[in-house]
Amino acid sequence: MGLSGDPGPAPVWVVVLVKGFDSAKQRLSPVLDPPARRSLAVENAERALRAARAGDHVLAVCGSPEAAELAERLGAEVLLEERPAGQNPAARRGLEHAEAGGAAAVVLLSSDLPLVSDGVVAEMISAGRRLGRPAVLAAAATGRGGTNALYLSPPGAVGLHFGDASLEKFAEDAAERSVRFALFESSGLALDLDEPSDLEALRARR
Repeated sequence: MGLSGDPGPAPVWVVVLVKGFDSAKQRLSPVLDPPARRSLAVENAERALRAARAGDHVLAVCGSPEAAELAERLGAEVLLEERPAGQNPAARRGLEHAEAGGAAAVVLLSSDLPLVSDGVVAEMISAGRRLGRPAVLAAAATGRGGTNALYLSPPGAVGLHFGDASLEKFAEDAAERSVRFALFESSGLALDLDEPSDLEALRARR
């Protein structure tokens, strides 16, 4: 606490959703063999976990013991899913844990983002804070209507709708609840690696 008695900004947790590495990137099988897909999943997970350090606390919801070991090695708190059931259940578990731990806001972050950085996550947190409360700030996936990162203040500001057309669903949910909704545009969060064309887009950027 400073001399003015101001405790500073309310804590923002970054929750990274990390799938098991052996089952990741199946849609890249036409262009990458299993060892290459696994290596890519590990590399992207490590990048996301390092970027998440821009928040006040890093929580990783992990779909395998190996993913959990990586997250622990990088200093994250870990929740290991015994029976992974998809992105929304994983995100819900992370939100509930973060809120119980005192988080005033949460960034849900995909581990499939090859261009993410701590600077990008810090910018999203700053933009989210400027929206006030309650608020939702979403980073769209390029060209798919999906959502690669989601800032929620408070953590339960809206329901969870990851999957097809999730961006539109988050916006609609926010409107129904009279929660402020905004888009966060960043090249570091827009590209995720789901399809062979995404690899081509990544190579073009590099």
